[in-house]
Amino acid sequence: MKAAALAPALLALLVLPLGMLLPTAGAARVTASTIPATPERGVYQRGYAVYYPGCFDGGSRMTAAHRTLPLGSWISVRSSKTGRSIVVRINDRGPFGSRERILDLSATAARALGILSQGVAPVTISVLSRP
Repeated sequence: MKAAALAPALLALLVLPLGMLLPTAGAARVTASTIPATPERGVYQRGYAVYYPGCFDGGSRMTAAHRTLPLGSWISVRSSKTGRSIVVRINDRGPFGSRERILDLSATAARALGILSQGVAPVTISVLSRP
């Protein structure tokens, strides 16, 4: 083989590994939102929930605020006093008072859980999905 014929083959061998390491224009970027959410089973956190008359999502009034869960997460909330369970969407941050308080519930969610008149109630939350 002539040297001129070998040059493209050698160039291809050198470029191929670099192309594997460097992202190309058509390559999909993997981000947290593209990785499928894996629902966590079991208890995520225990503490107290409070009624929060603040923000709610226009599409659903069954919302809550949590300090660390990603916005858009869906959680199950069970009241230790009433035994009722509801599913709410995390759409805000809080509560920021006592560290024992883990959740601010919208009025609709607190009413459905049966804790609206109590103000503060013990709850257990489980994560159903993350965005």
